[in-house]
Amino acid sequence: MVPRLIEQVGFGWAMRACAFMILGMLIIANLTIKSRLPPKPSKVALIDFVRPFRQPEYTLLCFASFFFFFGTFLPFNYIILQAQKLGMSANLSSYLLSMLNAASIFGRILPGIVADRIGRFNVMIVTTAFSAIIVLALWLPAKGNAPIIVFSILYGFSSGAFVSLGPALMAQISPIQEMGVRTGTFFLFVAIAGLTGNPIGGALVGEDDGDYLYLQIFCGVAMVMGTIFFTASRWVQAGFKAKVI
Repeated sequence: MVPRLIEQVGFGWAMRACAFMILGMLIIANLTIKSRLPPKPSKVALIDFVRPFRQPEYTLLCFASFFFFFGTFLPFNYIILQAQKLGMSANLSSYLLSMLNAASIFGRILPGIVADRIGRFNVMIVTTAFSAIIVLALWLPAKGNAPIIVFSILYGFSSGAFVSLGPALMAQISPIQEMGVRTGTFFLFVAIAGLTGNPIGGALVGEDDGDYLYLQIFCGVAMVMGTIFFTASRWVQAGFKAKVI
């Protein structure tokens, strides 16, 4: 939709159309959402946002999500440009993001079902490690259409799992009374990484004279770091024992 809108009405109105579509869905969501408990106004104290970091597994989880999100959106934003640089037609490359997002639908659902049975941290570690592997072992050396298309589908699935499982991991290790504060703090880490990762990626492309090698390495290494911190968070809770966690 977006490429066609850009051709017909220009970039500015294409972005406005996307924003209005998102606004419409948010209005529906806000009108239909319901609080589980009656709201109880209370004073907000800075210590409430600091206190959760006394729990090592929560702190490690926040850092894990920060590092992984550093790289998460780089394939989303640069896969089309990188594919075109390698010779993929503009028509075919425009569908890469659609393939990625379509696979992400299944990635947000199926791993969650499995996680309820074998453990959310266990599934998160597997899917984040898989994301890092395919970035470094499939996307980085890819030179033709086929491996880039395969990467888009596989990465869409694995990144979808990360997006949906992150809040579930946070909720699993948090007292329900602190869920709101902890969720806000968790997503602060995620937001900072999401906002800064893409400009860093763009700077790396410029540093690499328009090539994408530095960006791909940065993406893969950031995901490896995230996987290590997810593993550390699990280790704090259960060591390396085979356990549903």
